[in-house]
Amino acid sequence: MASMEDGVKEAKQGQTKVFPWGTIKLLLLLGVALSVAGMLMARHGQAVVSVAAAPSLLRPWPWASPAAAASETAEGLEHSMTDEELLWRASFAPGVRRYPFRRVPKVAFMFLTRGPLPLAPLWERFFRGHEGRYSIYVHALPSYRANFTSGSVFYRRQIPSKVAEWGKMTMCDAERRLLANALLDISNEWFVLVSESCIPIVNFNTTYQYFLNSSQSFVMAIDDPGPYGRGRYNWNMTPEVELDQWRKGSQWFEVDRELAIEIVMDVVYHPKFKDFCRPSCYADEHYIQTMLSIEAPQALANRSVTWVDWSRIAAHPARFGRRDITEEFLREVQEGQTCLYNGQNTTLCFLFARKFAPSALEPLLELAPAVLGFG
Repeated sequence: MASMEDGVKEAKQGQTKVFPWGTIKLLLLLGVALSVAGMLMARHGQAVVSVAAAPSLLRPWPWASPAAAASETAEGLEHSMTDEELLWRASFAPGVRRYPFRRVPKVAFMFLTRGPLPLAPLWERFFRGHEGRYSIYVHALPSYRANFTSGSVFYRRQIPSKVAEWGKMTMCDAERRLLANALLDISNEWFVLVSESCIPIVNFNTTYQYFLNSSQSFVMAIDDPGPYGRGRYNWNMTPEVELDQWRKGSQWFEVDRELAIEIVMDVVYHPKFKDFCRPSCYADEHYIQTMLSIEAPQALANRSVTWVDWSRIAAHPARFGRRDITEEFLREVQEGQTCLYNGQNTTLCFLFARKFAPSALEPLLELAPAVLGFG
C-alpha cells in the first residue's frame, strides 16, 4: 500500500512539473505577440498624430456641396491660410467628372476694390432673385471693413487681402487671390473680375446664359507692336516668354474653371513677371493675357466683356457721372459694337461697363428697369 501511494505521489509530482512549462511557453508566445503589436500600435499612433497635427490643408474640400456652401455663406470668407497655402489648395481639380450631388454652376463675381462699393445698390438689384447661381468675393485694402447689413448680398463677402498697387504685380496677386478663394467653392464655374466702378448693363439671366453657352472665355490678349505693347517687353523674360508671345489686354476678364486653375497654379510665368515686368510694364495688362495666350490660346475669345471708353488721351479711361447717364448713352454702350460670339456676329459684346462715379447711381437706378432689364 505504501509503495502505491508513493507511486501516485510521484505521478502527481510529475504532472505538476509538466503543466507549468506548457503555460510558460504559451505566456512567452503571447508576450512576444503583444510586444510586436505594441510596436506596431506605437508606429500607427505616431502616424495618426502626424496627420492630426497637419494643417487644415489636408481636410476635405470645405464647400463641396450646396449645403456646405450655404454654411460657408453664413460664416463668411475669413481664413488663416497664407497665399502659398491658398493657391496650393485652390489648384486641386476633381479627378471624377461626375459630382456626387446636384451641382448648379455658379458665376463668381470678384470685386477688386480699394474699399467701399458705392454702386452696390445697383448690383443688389441685379442679383435679386437669382440666389444659388452666383457667388461674390470682395478684395479690398486690408484695413477696410465693410458695413453691409446681413440682408445684403455683400455681407461678409470680403476675403483676406493685401495691398494691391496699380500697375504692379501685387495687382495680379490680388486677382489670383480672388480666383483662389472663389475656386474653393466647387460650384463656381465662371469667374468674372469687376471693380467698384463697374456696372452690369444687361440682366442676370442674359449674363448667365452668355457664359453658359460660350465656347470660349473672355480674355483680351492682343499682339501690340507699339511702345505700349511690345515696347514694354523685357528680354530677361526669355525663354519662358519670347517677344512674339508677349500680349496685352484689358485687366477685366472672365475665365472658366479650367483656366482659373491654370492661373492659380502657375509657377512658371509669375516669377518672370514679378522680377522683370517693371517699372512701367503694368503687369495687370500683360501677365494673365500672355500666360493664357501661350498655354490655352484656343480657349480665349480675345476680347473683354467689360466696356471701357479709352477715346480720351489719358492714362486712365473716361469716368461717367450723373450728367452722363441717359438712355441713349446706355443703349450705345449696350449695342454700339459688333463682335464674334461662338463664331457668329452679334451686337451683344458687353455685359458690364466702367468707369462710373458714385454720382451716377441715382440715374442708373431710375433707368435700370427699362434699359438694363432689371430693378
